Amino acid sequence: MAKKFEKIINGYYIDPIIFTHKFVKACDVCICSGECCYYGVYTDKKEYEKIIDIKERIVRSMDDSQTKEAAKWFEAPEEDDDFESGVAYGTELHNGKCVFLDKQGFCTLQKVAVESGEFKWKYKPLYCILFPLIIWDGAITVDDEHLERMHYCNKPVNQVSTIYECCKSELEFLLGAEGMKELDSYRNEYLVQLKLGKQKSA
Repeated sequence: MAKKFEKIINGYYIDPIIFTHKFVKACDVCICSGECCYYGVYTDKKEYEKIIDIKERIVRSMDDSQTKEAAKWFEAPEEDDDFESGVAYGTELHNGKCVFLDKQGFCTLQKVAVESGEFKWKYKPLYCILFPLIIWDGAITVDDEHLERMHYCNKPVNQVSTIYECCKSELEFLLGAEGMKELDSYRNEYLVQLKLGKQKSA
């Protein structure tokens, strides 16, 4: 998949679909109740270990809709080259949602960080941070399969922006400030070429 993409930034191929794919203006759990977390997520082995290291803090921030038994939080590990360590742990489901999603639709891992005055994504898996983006076969692209399950953000009437515009903070988190500048330049070049191509075919 990734071999067909020409642009590489910080080791990731860039799928230009992220510049044009329609999406909501911004994520709002008050509207969707964290629906993207209903199906669980995959975490890198290092992320898994970081979460387990603070399990007591996580348990204190959970509500009665969540299981506080850490042994029930993750599936068995599996090999996956799209993760930094080469090993991924899937989060389990409890009450029809990810074990870390509370009944208000908020991520307990993010709550723990915020409550402690830490960076909000310190304990949150990269997969969660990036949605609706995904790293697949070395490329930053759109998680179409997951997005199709959503009841709000996949509806054309609600898609008044693009994934790129909605996810700038997430992309900068992944690529860094300089990488983001390079990505923005690539986007501008791509959109110009796209416009010219449409004009020629008109």
